[in-house]
Amino acid sequence: MAIDPYAPIFVISVAAELAEMHPQTLRQYDRLGIVSPSRQGGRQRRYSQRDVETLREVQRLSKDGVSLEGIKRILELENQVTALRARVTELQAELANTRRVPDPRRIFAAGIAGDVVSLARGQRPEPRPGALVLWSPQR
Repeated sequence: MAIDPYAPIFVISVAAELAEMHPQTLRQYDRLGIVSPSRQGGRQRRYSQRDVETLREVQRLSKDGVSLEGIKRILELENQVTALRARVTELQAELANTRRVPDPRRIFAAGIAGDVVSLARGQRPEPRPGALVLWSPQR
């Protein structure tokens, strides 16, 4: 059974040790909104495996000379890209599903004015009021 990488399981001391940082650094990152862990009932911070990976990424960026504000922005953009990729995947699946199962009730035709209209099978577009009707179905 695999551990959920988003499950908040590590207390601050364990997360700090795993990320090779001081617990006070984790508190500062939490205050700045860089890495915000889950909170338990007594307001105790709980970090997930994903949070620890993010802390390691913050540490790497910091060593490369990126400011904390820059790191925060980078992480926000990475999260946005991840969310957008997930949305694209959802939309692609929805589109593929729509193409696979055509709706037999939907038929499209050119309306009198040249517009596209949706009709039920066996139905014809209604003529516009006052338009010259050359053919009319029996009603």
